[in-house]
Amino acid sequence: MYKGLKRAAGALLIALGLYSLLGFLILPGIALHVINQQLAKYAKVPASLERLELNPFSLELTLWGLRIGDGEQPQAGFARLYANLQADSLWSGVLHLAAVELEKSHTEVRFAEDGTLNLTQLFALPPDEPQAEDEPPGKPLALRIDRIALIEGGLHFQDLRPSEPVEFLYDSLNLELKNLSTLPDDQSAMTLVAKGPHGGQIDWTGELSLSPLASSGHLQISDGDMRAFWPYVRDALPLILEQGKLSLATDYRLNLASGTELQLDQTRVEIAPFAIKAPDGRPLVNLERLEVSETRFDLAKQEVVVGKIRSQNLETWAAREKDGQLDWQKLFASQPGRQPENPEQPAATAEEPAEPADAGAPQASQEAAKPWQVLLVDTQLRGYRIHLADRQPQQPVTLEVGPLNLDLSNFDSLNRSPFSLKLDTGIGKQGKLSAQGEVNLEPVKARLKVATRDLDLRVAQAYISPFIRLELRSGMLGSDLDVDLTGTEPLAFSVRGRAEVNQLHTLDTLRERDFVKWQKLSLEGLAYQHEKSLEIAKISFQQPYARVIINENQTTNLNELLVPQPAPPPAASQPAGEPLAIRIGGISLHDGSANFADFSLRPSFATAIEQLNGSIGTLDNRKPQAAKVEIRGRVDRYAPVSILGKLNPFDPLDKLDLATSFKNVELTTLTPYSGKFAGYRIRRGRLNLDLHYQIEKKQLKAENKVVVERLQLGERVDSPDAVDLPIRLAVALLKDTEGRIQIELPVAGNLDDPQFSVMPIVWQTLRNLVLRAAQAPFKFIAGLVAGGSDVDLSTVPFAPGSSSLDGTARTRLDTLAKALQERPLLRLEVEGMSAQKVDGALLAEQRLQREFRSTWYKILQRRGDKLPTDPDQLEVPEDEQGPLLEAIYRARLKQQPPAEWRELSRDERSAKLREAVLQSWGESQLLLRQLAQARAAAIKDYLVDKGGLTDERIYLTDVSLGEPEPDGSVATALHLDSE
Repeated sequence: MYKGLKRAAGALLIALGLYSLLGFLILPGIALHVINQQLAKYAKVPASLERLELNPFSLELTLWGLRIGDGEQPQAGFARLYANLQADSLWSGVLHLAAVELEKSHTEVRFAEDGTLNLTQLFALPPDEPQAEDEPPGKPLALRIDRIALIEGGLHFQDLRPSEPVEFLYDSLNLELKNLSTLPDDQSAMTLVAKGPHGGQIDWTGELSLSPLASSGHLQISDGDMRAFWPYVRDALPLILEQGKLSLATDYRLNLASGTELQLDQTRVEIAPFAIKAPDGRPLVNLERLEVSETRFDLAKQEVVVGKIRSQNLETWAAREKDGQLDWQKLFASQPGRQPENPEQPAATAEEPAEPADAGAPQASQEAAKPWQVLLVDTQLRGYRIHLADRQPQQPVTLEVGPLNLDLSNFDSLNRSPFSLKLDTGIGKQGKLSAQGEVNLEPVKARLKVATRDLDLRVAQAYISPFIRLELRSGMLGSDLDVDLTGTEPLAFSVRGRAEVNQLHTLDTLRERDFVKWQKLSLEGLAYQHEKSLEIAKISFQQPYARVIINENQTTNLNELLVPQPAPPPAASQPAGEPLAIRIGGISLHDGSANFADFSLRPSFATAIEQLNGSIGTLDNRKPQAAKVEIRGRVDRYAPVSILGKLNPFDPLDKLDLATSFKNVELTTLTPYSGKFAGYRIRRGRLNLDLHYQIEKKQLKAENKVVVERLQLGERVDSPDAVDLPIRLAVALLKDTEGRIQIELPVAGNLDDPQFSVMPIVWQTLRNLVLRAAQAPFKFIAGLVAGGSDVDLSTVPFAPGSSSLDGTARTRLDTLAKALQERPLLRLEVEGMSAQKVDGALLAEQRLQREFRSTWYKILQRRGDKLPTDPDQLEVPEDEQGPLLEAIYRARLKQQPPAEWRELSRDERSAKLREAVLQSWGESQLLLRQLAQARAAAIKDYLVDKGGLTDERIYLTDVSLGEPEPDGSVATALHLDSE
C-alpha cells in the first residue's frame, strides 16, 4: 500500500514536472514560434511578438512586445497582454476568463488621400469560405470575462483625405470592463478614461451586453478641441476655426436587438469659446459660451427634447454685397462640391438594371418620411451682437444690432402648439426693439407685442437718396404695437397700437436749408388690417415746420428735390380691388410754422407763418361726412391767420365749407409782387383777407373779401410784367375815407366744367375792377353815392355864353362832392371849356353892352350927374348908342370906318359898325379863354362853398376851346388824379 502510494506520488510528481515543463517552457516557446511564423506569413509589414508566458497552474497567459509595422512607431502593438483562464471553463461549457489586461497598447489609424485605411493593409488574410444561404447563423461563442482592462493605451489617428489633414493622439486610454459575457441577458460594467490632445478627456461608464448587443451608461467629453475634427467641416463649409472647445455629457441607452434603438437623456453640450472666420480673414462668429442641457434624444421616436439652451455673448457679421447677395450666401456658394472618391467608377445609368427592392423598403421609406420632432423647452440667448452692412446702396449702410436677448419657450418643430418668444435688443447707438408673444410655424401665425424706442431713421438715408435730394439730419421712431399675423399666403396681418417720430429734421441738400421738420409726430389708436383698413384715432404734430420755395425758373423746391426715375415697365392689368378704408379720428397742430419764399421775383419775396395751432376733425373715406377744421396762426409773427370750416379730403368736390382769414398782414412783404405786376413798390399798408369757399355736389360758391388799410405806394419799378394802368389813381379810387380799400370778389361755378378755374377767375375779376376804376373813374365813384350811378360826373354843362351853373350842373356837382368826400385821396382837375360856335356871338354882344355902359358911365361922370357905383347898373338910351358905337369901333378896332359907309344912312351906318364890332369880338380868343376860366372858377367855387371840399383838392388846369354839345350846351371837362 505504501509503495503504491509512493509510486503514485512519484508519478504525480513526474507528471507535474512534465506539465510544468510543458506549460512553462515548451508550449510558450512553440506558441511564440507559431505566432511569429503566422505573423510573418500573413503580415505585409514586419510583425513580431517578443515573448509569451504561460502559467499552467493558474492558467495565466501573458504576451509581451507585439509590434506590427516598421520604424520606431509601429502601426499596432502592445507592451503586455494578460489573460487568466478559469478552470470551470472545462465543465461549464463557457469560456471563462477571470481577467484580460492590455497594457500600453498603441494603434495607428491612418487614412490615405485615396481613402485607404492602413489597418486593412497590414495583413493578407485568406478569403472566407462562402456560407450556404440556407445555413442558419451560428451561435456566438459562450464567453464570460470577469474583468477587461486597457491600461495606458494609445491611439494615433491621421486622415489625409480632407484638404487639411486631420491628426490627433490619445496617449492615455484606460478602460475597465467587468463581467463581459456573450450569454443572454448578462450585463457588464465598464469604465473608460481617455485623455486626448490639448487637455481633452473622455470619460465613459456604463453597462454592456453582448447578447443581445446593448449598452447603457454615461458618456462625458471634457474640453474637446474642435480643431481636431474641423477639417471635415472645413471641406463642407468654407469656415476657418480660430478656437473652439466642446464638452459633452449624457446618459445613453443603446439596443441593437431589433433595429437600432438609441436614447440619450440628461444630455449636456457646452461650446466655449468658439470663433470662426472666412478664408479671407474676415471674422464671422465669435461665441463666448453655448450650453445645451436637460436634453433627451430618442432615435426610434425621432424626437429631440432640449430642456435648456443658454448662450452668452455671440458676435457675428453679415453684409449684403453690391450684387445683392449676402456675403454668407456667396461664401457657401464658393465652396466646391466634393468629388467622388473613385472618379474612374462611372455613375449608374438609366440602362443599368436597378437592384430589386428589398421587402422591407416600404417600411423603411415610411420611417424615413416621418418627420423629426424637435422641442425647445427653454432657450435663452444673452448679449448677442450682430454687425450688419449693406454695400449695395451708393452710400454703404452699417447697423449695429445688440446687445440682443432672446427667450424661446416650448418650441415644437411639428407645430403641435405655439411657442413663446421674447426679444429685446439695441438698434444702432440708442435704439431699442422688443417683441413678446406667441408664434406658430405651420400654419404661420403670430401674436406679438412689439415696442421700439429711439430707432434712428438716418439709417434710411442711403435708400431714399436715389429718389429725393434730401438729407435726414435726425429722426427717432418709437412705437408700441400689437401685431397679429394670421397667414402668409396670402399675406394677412393686423397692427394695433401707437407710433411716434421724434425730432425729425430733413435738409434740402441743393440749398442746404431746412425742408420739413417737427419736434414730435404721434399716431394714437393705430389699427391697420393689411389691404383692408387703416384707422388712426389721433394724429398730433408738435412744432411742425415746412419750407416752400419758388425758384427763379418758376419751379418749386419739391420739384427740384425729386430725382428723375426711368419710366417703369407697363404693368400687367389686374382687377381693381377694394380701396383701402381710411379713418383718422382727428389731427392736431401745436406751435407749427412754415416759410415761403419766391425767388422768381426781384427783389425776392419771403414770409413766415408762425404759432400754428388747431385741429382737423374726423376723416373717413367710407363716410361722406366733412371734418371740422380749426387752425389759427400768425404771419410774420404779428398778423393773425385762421382757417375754419369743414372739409372732406377724400372727396373735396362733394362737400366743403372753409373760411380763411388773414388779418393785419404787412403789405411791405408783398413788395416783390407789387413791383413785378403793378410796377410800384409798397411803402406802407396792411392786408385783411377773408376767403369763404363752399362746395356742394361740385358746385362752388366762393366769397373773396379783401381789405387793404393805409396803402401807400412807393417808388416806381420797371417791370415787363407790370399792367399798363394808372395804379396810383386806381388806389385812390378804391381807398375810402378811412384809408381802406374794400373789395368783394364772389365766384360761382361748376367744378366739373373743364373751362372753370377759380384762381384765374378771381384774378381776372380783380384786374377788371382796377381797370374799370382807372378807365372810368367818374362812373366808379358815382356808384359810391346813392342814386349817382346814372349821373355823368365827368363834365359840367353850361349855357352858351354863360358861366353860371344851372340846376343840372349843381346836381352833378353835389353828387361829385359827396363821392369825393368818400375818396379823400382823389384830387379834382377842372378844365375850363368854351366853344366859339355858340359862345362867340353871345360873348361879342355881352362885350358890346359892357362897352356901351362903360363909355356912357364916363360921359355922365364928366357932366357931373349922379351915378351908381357900378356901370353895369346903368341903362344906355337907344338914341345914344349910335354915337357911342362910332367911338367904340375906332377905339377897339383901331381903325376908321370905311369911307363908303359915309354915304349910308344913319341906321345903315350903325348896323355896319355894330356888325364889324361883334364880328371882331366874336372871334376873340381872349374872350373865349376868359369865359372858360370863369366857368372853371364857378365849378371850384361851388364845390368849395357848397360841396364842402377843400380848395387844395381842386386844381384849375389850362382852359381849352372845343365844340358844343348836341343840345347846344358847353361841357366843361373834369379829371381825377391821386395825391
